[in-house]
Amino acid sequence: MNFESLANCIQAIQNALQQQAAHAVNMALTTRNWLTGLYIVEYEQNGEDRAAYGEFLLQKLEERLNNKGMTVRRFREYRRLYQIYPQFGQPIARYLSHHDAIRRLPTAEFLNGPKRRLPTAQSEDNATMGNRDIPQIPADRLFRQLPCTHLIKLSTINDPLKRTFYEIEALRGCWSVKDLDRHIASLYFERSGLSRNKEALEAIINNESYTLTPQDVIKAPLTLEFLGLEQQTVVRENDLEQAILDNIQSFLIEMGQGFCFEARQKRILVDEDYFNIDLVFYHRILKCHIIVELKADRFRHEYASQLNLYLNYYKTEVMQPDDNPPIGLLLCTDHGETIVKYATTGMDKNLFVRKYMVRLPSVEEIKEYISKNI
Repeated sequence: MNFESLANCIQAIQNALQQQAAHAVNMALTTRNWLTGLYIVEYEQNGEDRAAYGEFLLQKLEERLNNKGMTVRRFREYRRLYQIYPQFGQPIARYLSHHDAIRRLPTAEFLNGPKRRLPTAQSEDNATMGNRDIPQIPADRLFRQLPCTHLIKLSTINDPLKRTFYEIEALRGCWSVKDLDRHIASLYFERSGLSRNKEALEAIINNESYTLTPQDVIKAPLTLEFLGLEQQTVVRENDLEQAILDNIQSFLIEMGQGFCFEARQKRILVDEDYFNIDLVFYHRILKCHIIVELKADRFRHEYASQLNLYLNYYKTEVMQPDDNPPIGLLLCTDHGETIVKYATTGMDKNLFVRKYMVRLPSVEEIKEYISKNI
């Protein structure tokens, strides 16, 4: 062993145990939060003196405990966590059974009561009876792999299909809670093809093979508020391109699973003319190139013709025998559905025109979007 290997060994130990400690803390916090919610719900239903506290129960609890982390707001979150995820009963019971220190606490008798009343597999099935057509991620995986902050945020989503979608994407994309919050705010579920495809969701949950289509991965609209551009600002296309590259990680998260960056300003020669493609990606799931053209204005018919040229070039000159046909994505500030239809009819079916937004949609825009797409 030399000095460098010594340093590497210590660093590896530090990293591994630090991650293990963080994981242990997260499971402990989730257990605490879920059990607190269980105690509150049980007291509200069966407490012998519950009538004396009534609607002020949580406020009285905050005053009685006088703990910085135990507030009315937190109690509401914990109660909702328990109500949304009753299936955590079994993994939490197993988690508690492996911690002798908990059984030695002065309050062990109090813990034993709720532990005996933790939901059984049968009661959990009854609780989710109305959602049998919604694919569910195994409770043990959610409990062990999603941090408590993510679960608190996810428990605010009442729609089971929508919540399952975000659970999957958070797990697959290793999202931070900030990423999760941004995607919820920017209608990631509503803009994703998978949100309307229960079979695809179920296949992903069960680790089964499922053939994605271009429509599944090309969302509309794209929300690029992380670029820091103002809606009214006149932006040149190369400025937009540079802003995307400066924030490539956020851009790839917004685009979705499977996008791999390949080239910027890809130069191609057709006859005696050179053309520059703005951005080129390779999609590892679809196994094809994705050609992205950026426009800093409203859609015009000549933009579709330009992108169609690039698609035909890639199919002839670049595509490998084991590749699927390339996909073209034209991003513009706005577009009319009729002109897009007329401009792209007869062109490559893998050519998509999508609007991008440089700010998160307002509540009114979200309502309009949902009403339009129901």
